Amino acid sequence: MKSLFHLAIHVTDLDETRAFYGDVLGCAEGRSTDTWVDFDFFGHQLSFHLGKPFETTRTGKVGDHMVMMPHMGAVLRLDDWLALAERLAEKGVTFDIPPVVRFEGEPGEQRTMFFFDPSGNPIEIKGFRDWDGLFAK
Repeated sequence: MKSLFHLAIHVTDLDETRAFYGDVLGCAEGRSTDTWVDFDFFGHQLSFHLGKPFETTRTGKVGDHMVMMPHMGAVLRLDDWLALAERLAEKGVTFDIPPVVRFEGEPGEQRTMFFFDPSGNPIEIKGFRDWDGLFAK
């Protein structure tokens, strides 16, 4: 049985949200009203509602980095991750943690990058060459 993830979070401006998730990230827009908009976020449903975004702190120690918590994101196959990293750079996205290899040569080796949406919501995108490595110990 295949399941999809759904997350609903606050943003401060729907037009900025549409431009970032649609034009920059390349996510398809779904349904919307005057107060919310849905996107196909790499195969999952992400809903943005007008309101105060959640508070974040740099408290997550992962490898050599202190990352923003909480954060959301997606896991992509490496080719898709590389293409997205290039697209984000071309669109002028400022990275909180630039594209980097994490856990090199270890189980779970991955690429990662962190950045923020226009409302300050932190996003991590991971890339795996070995899809089975996602949950490797």
